[in-house]
Amino acid sequence: MDVVHEILANVSAFASTALAPYPGVLSTVTNNALTSTTTLLLVGTIFCWTNNITTGYWSWVDRCWSTFPAFYAFIYIAFNYSSTNPDNRLYLMGLLVILWGARLTYNFWRKGGYSHLEDYRWPILRKQLKDMDRFHPLGQELFNLFFVAIFQMVIVYFICVPVFEQVYQTHVTNPVPLNMYDGILAVLFLTALGLETYTDEVQWKFQSAKYALSPEQRSKAGGDIALGFCTSGPFAYSRHLNFFCEMSIWYIFYGFTVSSGSALYNYTIVGAFVLSLLFQGSTNMTEKLSIEKYPLYAEYQKTTSRLIPFLPGPKIGSSPTVTKKATSTDSTPATTATPASASKGRRNSRAN
Repeated sequence: MDVVHEILANVSAFASTALAPYPGVLSTVTNNALTSTTTLLLVGTIFCWTNNITTGYWSWVDRCWSTFPAFYAFIYIAFNYSSTNPDNRLYLMGLLVILWGARLTYNFWRKGGYSHLEDYRWPILRKQLKDMDRFHPLGQELFNLFFVAIFQMVIVYFICVPVFEQVYQTHVTNPVPLNMYDGILAVLFLTALGLETYTDEVQWKFQSAKYALSPEQRSKAGGDIALGFCTSGPFAYSRHLNFFCEMSIWYIFYGFTVSSGSALYNYTIVGAFVLSLLFQGSTNMTEKLSIEKYPLYAEYQKTTSRLIPFLPGPKIGSSPTVTKKATSTDSTPATTATPASASKGRRNSRAN
């Protein structure tokens, strides 16, 4: 409990430092890297919230998810670049974030994420909020402000920037040169990123092949096409291997603070931890919808690990009887683009 209290106290101290120049002292933006990134966070949050309201769809945060961490990284690198004591670990971390963002942005783009499409779960969630809220749309708009805009943009900020800030500050007070642990972390980061890319590619090819066929043709095709969801390749080992990789990436990234000399448990783990909680809720909703659309998805849940890859269980059969039972009810793509979609195969990259 002492560790938890210390982490929460440090999170509070970090927030106070990040917001110290506010309100109104925006002239300091050009003099302080942390203030610059905090300003970008505030501007991005207002941008997403106002666009959610004016357009009526909620995937604006998804559009920022893959790009804002790279912007944050660039700001920290820019401020450190002219330093008489440059931080090579920071440059390595910045490069890794840029690679992550480039992959996710491309995957989001090819799914149509930058057109007027949104994650297919948002309309469903808005309907649920409307059904539950006797004062509709009050509850929906509060949810839009605090969860969709503020909460998610803060996560995007915290999964990356606090780690940069920690290394940035540690390097100034107690510099630790790049070492073997940094190399191991970089390899682990790239491995998780590569596996996530492969998983998303398998999903992309499967969905493209499925929606190139009519519902009748899918039913006759058998196998995963008839089931409506992919159970082969990486999906034989985990139902959401891309989710697992995405969460792992940010815990690995957090590890750079430890290799730089910080405590094993420090406040910068909060971003990765809260992201993991977000993925749990997103995955629950995704799977609930999948069971409603795909009759045999419940069987897939019994045979295959949810997140952590594990030995595959028995293959779901594709006999004529099973195929008939397996025919899915979806006649339109199961997902539109989203941040966790890139990583989803999610927001968005986040979960699909």
